[in-house]
Amino acid sequence: MTTSPKPYGLLAEFAGPDDLVSATRQVHDAGYRRIDAFSPMPVEGLAEALNFRRTKMPLVILIGGIVGGMSGYLFQYWVAVIAYPVNVGGRPLHSWPAFIPVTFELTILIGAIAGVLGMLALNGLPRPHHPLFGVTAFKRASRDGFFLCVEASDPKFLLDETRELLQRTGAREVYDVPR
Repeated sequence: MTTSPKPYGLLAEFAGPDDLVSATRQVHDAGYRRIDAFSPMPVEGLAEALNFRRTKMPLVILIGGIVGGMSGYLFQYWVAVIAYPVNVGGRPLHSWPAFIPVTFELTILIGAIAGVLGMLALNGLPRPHHPLFGVTAFKRASRDGFFLCVEASDPKFLLDETRELLQRTGAREVYDVPR
């Protein structure tokens, strides 16, 4: 007796953006949390229906900028005051106005690099394959399709009950998404 592998989840297709938002609210109200919606255009109210949280990207970029600025300034201080002190014309070794351009540039550079790396890490990229790519109808998600995916990793997910819920929300079709 062979058991079929657990699917990635269920994918429901809807006729339009209003149906998608309504179904997303119903699925979320039913207690599902591992859900995602796909549409070819921005849909007003969809983010709220999915209960999106604020992103951590501003904090990642801020920390990157602070680290970049401090490291740039401290490196220049170390070079000019500690490692290679050169007295030029009686000027002070710690001449902070001369350190500002490099400090500013490193703040921007390291903040931008932290932003790119943070975005890739938080989005789980690169990901050359996603299980949804195995559903033929999902190709329309970038043209004219409105889809809602309920992942099998959701604690409330039971294949038959979840399929029935998606059909009650007005889905045109419900597809199994293999792993």
